[in-house]
Amino acid sequence: MNPFTRIALSTASLALFALTATAQQAKITVDAAKVLNKIPAKMYGSCIEDVNHEIYGGLYDQRLYGESFEEPAPAISYQGWKTLGGQWTAVDGGIEVKAGDGDKLIRENPIVKNGSIEADIKFTGRGDNAGFIMRVSHEQKGLDDFDGYEVSLNPDRQILVLGKHVHNFKLLKETKVSFDEDAWTHLKVEAYDGQLSIYLNNESSPALTYTDTDRPLLTGKIGLRTFHLGATFKNVTIKQGAETIKSDFIGKPVLQVSQVWDAVVSPAAQANFELDRNDPYNSKQAQVVEFVGGTGKVGIANKGLNRWGIGIKQGQKFQGSVFFKANGLKGPVTIALQNAAGTKTCAAQQIKGITSAWKKYPFTLTTNATDPHARFSISIDKKGKLTIDQATLMSTGASQFEGQPLRADIAHKMQEEGLNFVRYGGTMVNAPDYKWKNMVGPRDKRPIYEGHWYPYTSNGFGIAEFVDYCNAAGYDPAFAINVEEKPEDIADMLQYLTGGVNTSWGKKRAEAGHPAPYRLKYIELGNEEVIWGDLKNDYQHYAERFNLLYDVIHKNNPDIKVICAAWWRPRSLDNMELVFKAIDGRADYWDLHTDADNADAGTKVDHDLQNMKDLFLKWNPNTKMKVTIFEENGGLHNLQRALGHATTLNAVRRHGDFVLTSCAANGLQALGQNDNGWDQGQIFFTPSKVWGMPPFYATQMAAKNHEPLRVETNVEGDLDVTATRDEQGNTLVLHAVNTKGKAVTTKVDLKGFAGAGKVKVYTLKGDLKAENTPEHPTAISTKETIIPCSGNSLTYTFAANSYTILRFEK
Repeated sequence: MNPFTRIALSTASLALFALTATAQQAKITVDAAKVLNKIPAKMYGSCIEDVNHEIYGGLYDQRLYGESFEEPAPAISYQGWKTLGGQWTAVDGGIEVKAGDGDKLIRENPIVKNGSIEADIKFTGRGDNAGFIMRVSHEQKGLDDFDGYEVSLNPDRQILVLGKHVHNFKLLKETKVSFDEDAWTHLKVEAYDGQLSIYLNNESSPALTYTDTDRPLLTGKIGLRTFHLGATFKNVTIKQGAETIKSDFIGKPVLQVSQVWDAVVSPAAQANFELDRNDPYNSKQAQVVEFVGGTGKVGIANKGLNRWGIGIKQGQKFQGSVFFKANGLKGPVTIALQNAAGTKTCAAQQIKGITSAWKKYPFTLTTNATDPHARFSISIDKKGKLTIDQATLMSTGASQFEGQPLRADIAHKMQEEGLNFVRYGGTMVNAPDYKWKNMVGPRDKRPIYEGHWYPYTSNGFGIAEFVDYCNAAGYDPAFAINVEEKPEDIADMLQYLTGGVNTSWGKKRAEAGHPAPYRLKYIELGNEEVIWGDLKNDYQHYAERFNLLYDVIHKNNPDIKVICAAWWRPRSLDNMELVFKAIDGRADYWDLHTDADNADAGTKVDHDLQNMKDLFLKWNPNTKMKVTIFEENGGLHNLQRALGHATTLNAVRRHGDFVLTSCAANGLQALGQNDNGWDQGQIFFTPSKVWGMPPFYATQMAAKNHEPLRVETNVEGDLDVTATRDEQGNTLVLHAVNTKGKAVTTKVDLKGFAGAGKVKVYTLKGDLKAENTPEHPTAISTKETIIPCSGNSLTYTFAANSYTILRFEK
């Protein structure tokens, strides 16, 4: 053992660093003199869209959810049944439901093991299917959010469907049947152990039988379900053993209050609530509150996104406005911030003189207490009728980011991540009403629209706000637009964003408070276009729309880089070549969406990038088209996902001259508010807290140690490694990901780089399933150490399940 080894063994870093003459598990050889390619300067990206409430309820500082009162009143509650989505209405002893996206009505009791369910069903309209679900458990609101069997009829296709849901859907069997789609159809299902027998119209023989041998569901509740088809159910009967239950649908009346708001009525007061669809200030309806008699207060309250509360701090100043009109109202309107129960007022202001015409009433509230779960209330205490629309509550001062209507704590956390590129887009842009002109002008006049992720989507935060935010935060912005936008509207959009004040739309931007053009380089046309199927005609249509909109963009601002969003299908070369040749020389980048949940995700990304590059050059050896990764997708936000992100970044480094950026999706996520399966936020938040998940730290580590040149690296062993250096050759950085469950002791040999006396070490490690929580927000986070180095080699032990950066400096 040489003297240096004895010194190393005496240090606190013994578990991480050692020199030894014995055989090693892995070996890394770096030739710092051999530069292979440049590293993308803007590779540290994030994708945000209004999915899982990351914008409306998160980054966007509007603290109220449902400000336009467009959400309907809550569904009627039926005795013995649980409503999970949809509009269910009692009719003539039965129940009717409108077409919905997997809406369910679940019978709370009995829990059926062996038994049957039957009913008469009549379908309304045309669509997909409706019927029963049985042996149901773990049920939640959402398309496939339950465990159970589905037995449904599709009248258009005349088929009987048997499926199995385990928070997903698997078709077990379907069969052709014949029934009158305009008449009542009797459907019955008998379930005994793993066998299901399904009967139609009281036939003696089953139309379909099936025995489930793959982990059968043997007990559970029964329910009714629709999937894109309206239906009426009558004579719903459940049998289990000798017990027969015929279901009546006895509804409990509900107050006509927009369902994201709560009614406030003092015990001694009489109130009436309505949703006014005749004369709303904006969109389709407004909220009516009437004080009928008695004493006390009546009104409404809002607790923010999904009622999780509004975070307030003592002395914090809030600003807002609300539109009122009144009919016979004798007294003032009180606007207040209160505790969740309404028993303590933290700030209040009275507004007097409400007239019969719509008018905007601004207010300011300064709080006298701290409460992470406060509510906002509007109330009256005298007789009369008050109609309410477009309520806004925002913070002020340092609580907002750079004077913009954004939560400063979330925006600053994104900066801490080390981001330098943000993409705003995703499936939200594919909604037909996602149009940029609805996103400009006074917020209280911007229409609510049926968004992909939420049917009452707000336009309070739009494309201009996104670009403005990125300009202030120091990110390169890229946004996607609906590919069906009119060319003339896109011309106006370019004027609004990048035109001078002497243009008509540039003047509108200046009038909105932003005289200078926004800094903008990238626009994506569409999102995941033709993902629904490998259809030549649809790819042709997309190519036509791309070129139509490209011409407008290029004419109005030739400096804009335009990005293709056609869904990449490497096994459909004819269609890929069709799109490529249609847009080559015009599109600067093709958007590739990847999966990043697996720790070794970068292996596939590496392959896909090389495949795309080879095909592009095959189709045109002189092409300049490159690739951008605007969504690294998945369903995780734990350490495993962090390693998947790290290996993806390694793949991007290897193809640095071919890739613009890599944006992890999704950038943000509200804690506990996931409602669509994309449980993959890098930054999580509550009304009063913001923290990074493990993938956040992987990005932060990489961005903090960015160097512009990739150098040659040879690896022997199970490590994913890239090496980069600066232009002068004074700094060398090793990015190493160990995706295995065992530590790997590794000999590192450096060529073309000598003189490093110390090595900075950044490590992210832990259990693959580990996540960060509000109580332990940095449990999985980067740990930094310094270890000694002498000569051109060292031995380092890379921890199991880890992303490690070794930074050598002369």
